[in-house]
Amino acid sequence: MSLAIGIDIGGTQIKAAAFSRAGVLLHRCTAETGDAPGISPPQFAMNARRLLDELESQSDGRANAVGLSAPGLARADGRAIGWMPGRMHGLEGFDWSAWLGREAPVLNDAHAALLGEVWQGAARGLRHAILLTIGTGVGGAVWADGRLLRGAIGRAGHFGHLCLDPFAPPTITGTPGGLEDWIGNHNITQRTGGRFPTTHQLVAAYEAGDALAAEVWLKSIRALGCAITSLVNVLDPEAVVIGGGIACAGRSLFDPLARVLDEMEWRPGGHRIRVLPAELGEWAGTYGAAWHAIGLST
Repeated sequence: MSLAIGIDIGGTQIKAAAFSRAGVLLHRCTAETGDAPGISPPQFAMNARRLLDELESQSDGRANAVGLSAPGLARADGRAIGWMPGRMHGLEGFDWSAWLGREAPVLNDAHAALLGEVWQGAARGLRHAILLTIGTGVGGAVWADGRLLRGAIGRAGHFGHLCLDPFAPPTITGTPGGLEDWIGNHNITQRTGGRFPTTHQLVAAYEAGDALAAEVWLKSIRALGCAITSLVNVLDPEAVVIGGGIACAGRSLFDPLARVLDEMEWRPGGHRIRVLPAELGEWAGTYGAAWHAIGLST
C-alpha cells in the first residue's frame, strides 16, 4: 500500500500521522518536542524520526511520501526552516531530508494547516481560500487559484502583522497595531487590565454577561472583521477559514463577527464571504504536510 506520513513540529509537541494516498487516516501518534539548546542532533529531530519509525512499523511498510511542517519561514529548497530565531534551538537550517535519509519537504506550519483544510477540511473543493489561525498570536495562509501562495521569501500569510492602527505600538515584526495585538492570547492580560489571563476565560465571562469582557471581546472581533474585510478586498477568496484556539468560541465568535462583516464587507452583486470554522483542529498540519509530500512525489 502507498503510504504518506505528515509530521508537524510544534513548540511543545510533535504530531505525526500516516495516511493512504487516497487520504484515509491510518495511524497517528505524538511526542514531546524536546526543545533543549546545545544538543546535537536536536532532541526534536530524534523524536520526529522515532515517530516516523513507529508509524511505518504500524503500517507495515516504508512511506512513499514524508512531509514536515514547523514554525518559521521554509527555505526555498524545501529542505529546512530557513528563518526561526529565538526559540526551537537547532530548527533553523536543520536539513530534514538529510536527517531522515529521504526526501522530506518542509512547510511553514500555517501553510501546512491550510493545505490540510483544502485536502480534507473546511476548504476542500475551493480554489480560493484564506486561513486565519488565532491562538497566542495570529498566523495564516492563502490558497489562490488552486495553489498555496508563499510569496518571494515565504512570508505570505502572516496576517497577525496586518496593520490596523498606524499609530499603535509595533508587533514583533515592527508592524504598528498588528491584528495579533488586538485578538491574540499573548497580551490578553494587558488588554483586560489584568482581569483575564486567557482568551478562554474572557469568552466565558462574555457569555456570562460581564460588561468589561463584552467590551474587550467585541472590540477584538471588530478588529478581526476589519482584517478579514481587508483581506477579502485584496485576495477575493471564496471562504475564510478560522482555526486555532479561538475557533472553540463557536457562536460567541462567529455571530458577532457576522454582524461586523454585515456592516463593513464590500458585497458586489450581493456576494457574501463565507466564514468557516476549521475542521481538522491541531492535526491540520500533519494532513497538509502529508498532502504536500504526496504532490511532490507523484
